[in-house]
Amino acid sequence: MIKLDILSDPICPWCYIGKACLDRVLAAVPDHPFVIEWHPFQLNPEMPAVGMDRVEYLEHKFGGREGALRSYAPVVERAEAEGLELNLSAISRTPNTLNAHRLIHWAGIEGRQTPVVSFLFDAYFKQGRDLGDPEVLVDIAERAEMDGAAIRRLLASDADAQMIRDRDAHARAHGVTGVPTFVVANTHVVVGAQPSELWENVLAELMQTRPDDQPLQ
Repeated sequence: MIKLDILSDPICPWCYIGKACLDRVLAAVPDHPFVIEWHPFQLNPEMPAVGMDRVEYLEHKFGGREGALRSYAPVVERAEAEGLELNLSAISRTPNTLNAHRLIHWAGIEGRQTPVVSFLFDAYFKQGRDLGDPEVLVDIAERAEMDGAAIRRLLASDADAQMIRDRDAHARAHGVTGVPTFVVANTHVVVGAQPSELWENVLAELMQTRPDDQPLQ
């Protein structure tokens, strides 16, 4: 099998788009060789724990309303081209995603990472839910068949919070400046919301070189 490490943030629209493009290809190739692991990267590591009003955040980050509109125009255009639902008007708060990344980590222990990541993206970009709200995260965990009561207790603690911060810092120290960032076989780095065609080509090349009687290493 081939390891595919993905660094992302569940409030990153390009991560949402990039995952959709990858998912489309993997669904068409059920015997694909990828083993996927999701890794934390916060777009806003200094975000207050309670998050910020979405309009205030965007205008501060992009220098006003017009700057925010210009910055998000390519996102909206690409999402429409990919046939993705992107309900930006429903998002009222930009959250701190530390707890969401903790949930993704705990989901990995149970082999539920990708479903949890999918539900996080859907909750934020389709439903406008606040990913900084512990009850929203508990609901997502339960949808992914995790123990909601256990997740609620963990979220009320500091469990693994520093580990998430350290992993984020480690990624930055090793040159990651934006997400999504995909690392194939711990060797090849692919940055950005790549189109499905790129992943089709990558898979075709990997599967052509796979021996018939051996798994990829």
